[in-house]
Amino acid sequence: MKKQTDQPLKAEEGFELKVRPRNSKPVTIQIPADTLASLEKIAAGRDMSVEALLKIYIGQSMRQDLAKLSADRMLEKTAQVLTKHIKSQKEVSEILKEIRMESVL
Repeated sequence: MKKQTDQPLKAEEGFELKVRPRNSKPVTIQIPADTLASLEKIAAGRDMSVEALLKIYIGQSMRQDLAKLSADRMLEKTAQVLTKHIKSQKEVSEILKEIRMESVL
């Protein structure tokens, strides 16, 4: 396993990657053999370990989920504020619907 440092690394694209040490814990999971074989092929194609690939996948998915949670909380708070100022629940619902539609685009 590679040692993490505070030293910036140069990516192939030319920008700096700053890696900072973080506490970690080992985790054991069962992965179907065919899935593991696919992960090994993908990792080899990217010139990285399966562990690093899994960390990337977990990090990407976690960021997406956290962003969705944050957006859901924001809509909930928006609904609360709108309800304080607009008496029509139908109008509040229409505004929230419009916000949802705009945020998808």
